[in-house]
Amino acid sequence: MFTGIVTDIGEIVALTPTAQGQLHRMRIACRYDQTTIADGGSIACNGVCLTVVASGVEGGKTWFDVDAAAETLGMTTAKHWAKGTRLNLERALKIGDELGGHIVAGHADGIATIARRDDLPDMARFELRTTRELARFIAAKGSVTLDGVSLTVNTVEDVTFSVLIIPHTLSVTTLGGWAAGSEVNIEVDLMARYAARLSEMK
Repeated sequence: MFTGIVTDIGEIVALTPTAQGQLHRMRIACRYDQTTIADGGSIACNGVCLTVVASGVEGGKTWFDVDAAAETLGMTTAKHWAKGTRLNLERALKIGDELGGHIVAGHADGIATIARRDDLPDMARFELRTTRELARFIAAKGSVTLDGVSLTVNTVEDVTFSVLIIPHTLSVTTLGGWAAGSEVNIEVDLMARYAARLSEMK
């Protein structure tokens, strides 16, 4: 489990497609202490929970390897990742950690597309479009995770919703590089999913 609070920005330094392109082995450079990264541990990369299969230090910089399988490549932006791609990183939540965002599973539900970017004084406003299936779980003042970042929904209209990004978030995540037409990973709020399921069962 995660909270949607990014703790580092990593960079893909190597990517090797395997299994006829159905699996991508990626090496990601980061600033985490390598001694705290265990094989089998989970790290959310742009909101996608991936399992560490190896880690080490090279040139004074920590790296870890992960595999993105066919399902991840099919339904997230991981299919577009390449050497040099920067990723929002978050380590798995530990008991006793501060829950600064909201409960995030790291299981991206799909992709949202940025329809518009408005740069405001010290902030940025983004309008995004998603599928009708996912839009029904998005509500004004509710939570949504975009590229691994916990955000509060500003407005909602049909399949379009907006978020406001504060200066701190723009500076410590990759969101500052978003532009109209960009695709981002989206995970809807787990509580919204459960509420919808309970409503369906009545």
